[in-house]
Amino acid sequence: MLHAVIMAGGSGTRFWPASRRHLPKQLLTLATETPLLRMTFERLGDLVPVDRVWVVTTAETAEATRNVLPELPPENTLSEPLGRNTAACAGLAACAAQKADPEAVCIVLPADHIIGEEARFRAAMAAGAAFVSREGGLLTFGVRPTRPETGYGYLELGPEHTHEGEWSVHRLRRFVEKPDVDRARTYLESGGHLWNAGIFAWRATTLLEEIRRQIPDLAIGLDRIGEALGTDESDAVLSQVYPSLPSTSLDFGIMEGAERLWTVPVDFPWSDVGSWSALAETLTPDATGNAVRGRVQAIDAGGNVLVSTGPVVSVVGVDNVVVVATPDAVLVVPKDQAQRVKEVVEGLREKGWDDVL
Repeated sequence: MLHAVIMAGGSGTRFWPASRRHLPKQLLTLATETPLLRMTFERLGDLVPVDRVWVVTTAETAEATRNVLPELPPENTLSEPLGRNTAACAGLAACAAQKADPEAVCIVLPADHIIGEEARFRAAMAAGAAFVSREGGLLTFGVRPTRPETGYGYLELGPEHTHEGEWSVHRLRRFVEKPDVDRARTYLESGGHLWNAGIFAWRATTLLEEIRRQIPDLAIGLDRIGEALGTDESDAVLSQVYPSLPSTSLDFGIMEGAERLWTVPVDFPWSDVGSWSALAETLTPDATGNAVRGRVQAIDAGGNVLVSTGPVVSVVGVDNVVVVATPDAVLVVPKDQAQRVKEVVEGLREKGWDDVL
């Protein structure tokens, strides 16, 4: 009954200039020589057979996605004609999984995270899936924090409900927005909050029921798409209906208002690699703390992120900056402002410089 859904429709604007419309973050080789999407797929191991893995991506990147995952059945790549956020993405995958298997239980994963201790990851996914298969509800996996991180949303733990093997299952009290550093430090010290990893488990029918209850307009559209899946009309109905679906996130649109919410605390190494500065967590730094990829050199410089897929990059006497060079663009930004790369992309779009987007 277990299916895996990989959400691979993101644009990855925080990773410009490497990330582009036709080569978004999940298709990049940021931490290793393997694209993040491929790493996510391989991380599943023998947990889920390949014919029960679903990848939701954009029409623009569907071909590249199939190239990265050639063993995936072609019909298991679901192409969004237009991005409508994660609620529609997960709903589309639930329709496909349910049509293939009325008893489908889904684990839902972002395509662009980096996770260590993969056997432990698979054990946690299996435990969460077994729990929701038996007891229903919507479950999210939360990572026990290791530092007062301000860049992540948090989950507030409720009381422990049961154990699934070695894994505890808690009621999820609420979702918490990204905190300031003082509040993040309190969360870390209290032990009552987890990082929101954006990884979920549910029965496909349960998710679709919650969508019907909370976002009826989305349910109506998904019903039409679901009926057409696997028929000659599938592509036409998807192209017609999907762009009109409500755009909302899973957390805000569904999870926060769900009737039965659970969370499983996990402790495997995890990073959402949310910006260039976060890449420093996943690359082995040199002796002066520089995270480097490509033809780069640092002289009397430390704590930098230096990446080049184009010209040689040299930095002298600077600390804690990000420098990224591609054959047609260069980015320079302080590490603590790396989240602002989205503003760069917006500015380029306003200037009409689409050739570098």
